[in-house]
Amino acid sequence: MTEETPGFDEKPDVPSDAAPEDAAQAESADKAGSAPAGDVTDVGLQAQLDQVRTALNERTTDLQRLQAEYQNYRRRVERDRVTVKEIAAANLLSELLPVLDDVGRAREHGELVGGFKSVAESLETVVAKLGLQQFGKEGEPFDPTIHEALMHSYAPDVTETTCVAILQPGYRIGERTIRPARVAVAEPQPGAQGAKSGSDDDGKGATASDEESGGPDEG
Repeated sequence: MTEETPGFDEKPDVPSDAAPEDAAQAESADKAGSAPAGDVTDVGLQAQLDQVRTALNERTTDLQRLQAEYQNYRRRVERDRVTVKEIAAANLLSELLPVLDDVGRAREHGELVGGFKSVAESLETVVAKLGLQQFGKEGEPFDPTIHEALMHSYAPDVTETTCVAILQPGYRIGERTIRPARVAVAEPQPGAQGAKSGSDDDGKGATASDEESGGPDEG
């Protein structure tokens, strides 16, 4: 009968010819295999977090671009709405300009009285609320962008092309001219400036001749 020898623990089988270094490596491998997998899990979570952040930045950029496009769209629609409103008002008021011309002529001749005067003033108030503005005054410089010259003359008392009579007033809505002012213009008299200069020179020359000769001969 075989008796067990007390005091000896069982150890893993190691080849008898194995070196001490091989035994140490085997023991380290066993310890590494039994290490927890927490580090690997943290790396995976960090990668997923980076992906989520990248996707969030892309969606934020898309949202900002869409918001900018929407703001541009709103401004464009508002601008078009104002333009359409001005065009519609201009078309309507253009049809009323002959009536306003008749009212103006009646006022000049003193015929704007009674009920006709009330109607005319109400009409002028309504068109003013719609943005209609009258322009064109005597004595202002001629501007071909807002004036239409129907008559032309020369005048010695003007230094530039000037509106000397308003035949029909002009009308505008905002910056849009719906009818230029029809005017009579006058330009400076041709040669008037040269003749004036010549007369001044003649007067100076005569004075110099008189001074040299001791003045005109006395009778």
